[in-house]
Amino acid sequence: MAELPRSLTRLNATAMVAGTIIGASIFVQPSEIARHLSSPGEIMLVWLACGVLTLFGAFVCAELASAFPQTGGLYVFLRDTFSPLTGFLWGWAMFWSMHSGIVAAIAVVFARYAAYFVPGVGEGGIRLIAIAVILALSALNYVGVKAGSRVQTALTIVKIAAIAVVVVGGLLLAGFGTSEPAPTAEAGRALPESAWLSEFLLAMVAGLFAYGGWHMVTYTAGETVMPARTIPTALVVGVAIVTVCYVALNVLYLAVLPLDAVRTSTRIAADAADAVVGTGGSALMSALVVVSSLGGLTGIVLTGPRVYYSMAGDGLAFRWLDHVHPVYRTPSRAIVAQAVWASVLAGTGAYRQLFTRVIYTEWLFFALMAAGLFVLRRQQAYQPEYRAWGYPAVPIVFIVASLVIVINQIVREPVEALTGLGIVALGAPIYYLWHANR
Repeated sequence: MAELPRSLTRLNATAMVAGTIIGASIFVQPSEIARHLSSPGEIMLVWLACGVLTLFGAFVCAELASAFPQTGGLYVFLRDTFSPLTGFLWGWAMFWSMHSGIVAAIAVVFARYAAYFVPGVGEGGIRLIAIAVILALSALNYVGVKAGSRVQTALTIVKIAAIAVVVVGGLLLAGFGTSEPAPTAEAGRALPESAWLSEFLLAMVAGLFAYGGWHMVTYTAGETVMPARTIPTALVVGVAIVTVCYVALNVLYLAVLPLDAVRTSTRIAADAADAVVGTGGSALMSALVVVSSLGGLTGIVLTGPRVYYSMAGDGLAFRWLDHVHPVYRTPSRAIVAQAVWASVLAGTGAYRQLFTRVIYTEWLFFALMAAGLFVLRRQQAYQPEYRAWGYPAVPIVFIVASLVIVINQIVREPVEALTGLGIVALGAPIYYLWHANR
C-alpha cells in the first residue's frame, strides 16, 4: 500500500481538533441542555463537566496516537488492541452511518443557514446546496491534504476570532444597554434529588454530543509531521480551546436571554444576537454559523477517507479504496466513495434516521478505546511516547461516562437504540463472509 506524504503541522492538527468540534451544535444544542436544568449555574456546570470529560478522552486518545502513529486512528487502535473485527465494525459504522451521516447533517445545516441570504430557496434547493458543498470540499481534499488543511485551519482561526468578538461585543453591549436585564432563573422547577441527577445526566449526554469529533485528528496520523508528539498536543490544546469557546458562548446566551427563552429557542444564537443588536443580529449569527459549519465540515470530509483507505490496505474493505492518487498523493478513491454516499444521504434526507439511531454507538467504541489502555499497559513491548495524565482514574471515569451515554439511550429509546446496535452488529456477518470469500 502506498504511503501518504506527511504535511500536516502542529497548527494544522490543533485547528483540525478545534475546528471539527466547533461546527453547528453550539449554536443550537444549549437549548436542549437547558430544558433539563433549573438554573444558569447548573447549565454552566454541565458545559464545564463535558469539557473535562472530553479532555479525559483526549488524554487517552493522545497516548494511543503516540503508540500507533498510523493512518486510521481509532480504527488502528481497536484493530491492534482487540481484533480486526472490532476495527472493522468501527469502520463499517463510520462509512454507512456515523461519519457519512455527520457529513450530510452538517452540510444540511450549512445549507439552511446559507439559504438565509438567498430568499426563496425551498427544501429542494437546500438539499442541492448541501450536496454541492460536500462535493466541493471533497474536490478540495482530493487535490491535496495540504490544500484542505490550509482552508480548514484558516476557517478555524476565523470562527474562533469571530466567536471571541461576538462574546465580548455581546456582553459589552448587553452590559451597557438601557433596558432592564431579563430574569435568568425561574422558581417552581425544584426536583427531587434522584430526578435532578437523572436530568443532569441527560443534559450531559446532550453536551457531550456537542463536543463530538475530537478524535478525528488521529485518522490523519500517517500524514502528520512527528505524529507521536504533534497529535497529543493538538488533542489537549484543541479541546481546551473548544471548552473556553463553549463556556463563553453560553455565558452570553444566559446573560442576554431569560432562561425560559433559552429552553424553548430553536435558534438560540440568532435569538441572542437579536436581543443584543436588534433584528439584524440574525444575519450576523447566520454568517457565523455558515463559517463555523463550513470549517467543521472541511475537517470531517478530510479525515474520514483515511480510515477507509487504511481498512482497504488491511484487506477489510474493497482493495481499490487504498489507491493513492499518483499526482495529488491523496486517498482519492476513498474520498470519492465518501462524497457519493454522503451526498445520497443529504439528498434523500436518509441521514436523519441512520444518524440518530447509530451516532450514540460511537461511545461504545470510545469505552473500548479507553479499556484498551489497560490491556496495552500490561504488555512489555508497549512503549508510547506520551502517557495519559491521571491513569488509571482518568480512563476509568471516561469509560463510565461513555457507557452511561449508551445505557441512557437504550433505556430512553429502546426500539431506536436496538435498531442502531443492529445496524452496527450487521457488520459482523459481513466481516466473516468477506473473510470466507477471501
